[in-house]
Amino acid sequence: MSLEHTTATTQIVRPAGAGHETLYVLLLCLVILTLAGSVVAWHGESTEVVAVNEHQLDARRDLSASEQGIYADLRVTLDEIHLLRQEQQTLPSPAELAEEGFAPFAQDASSVSRGGHAWQLTAGSGYVGHSQAPKVAGSFLMRITEQQDRPDIWLNRRPDLQTPNDLSDAALESAGWQQIVAQFDAGVTRQHKH
Repeated sequence: MSLEHTTATTQIVRPAGAGHETLYVLLLCLVILTLAGSVVAWHGESTEVVAVNEHQLDARRDLSASEQGIYADLRVTLDEIHLLRQEQQTLPSPAELAEEGFAPFAQDASSVSRGGHAWQLTAGSGYVGHSQAPKVAGSFLMRITEQQDRPDIWLNRRPDLQTPNDLSDAALESAGWQQIVAQFDAGVTRQHKH
């Protein structure tokens, strides 16, 4: 037998460059973020805020939480007032509306926490709710007309308020009343002034 001498060869294998792999992952993340950003920008909605007149208040931005609740209740109750008016041929009194349990006329814990308004019928054409706590919620006026398809609601935060005799826009504005308008644009729920 012959002995052959074999020489061992050692081959050094270097690890693949981690720098290249990291670069590829970062580039992929950048492409994904760019695509996602462009999709969001493409599908985004403009947030135009329409300014209201000086004698008006925006129902979402300019009212306190209590005032928003009363405003919403008045909007809902308006339909019931129209139905009762058709049946009776006259506007129902605040006492009748309270008996039926219609907010904000009904005297319950919610009405007390929202300012404890004392409601009265004004010259047969609307309702005034005098606030017992003007710092919580101002006083409300809701004008009712025959062809009214949307609420005509006004707010006055003065503590020494008298029931208006003249319910024209000019008279209400000069007495410090502000008309509440509801503007519904997409994507805005409620904003707080800080």
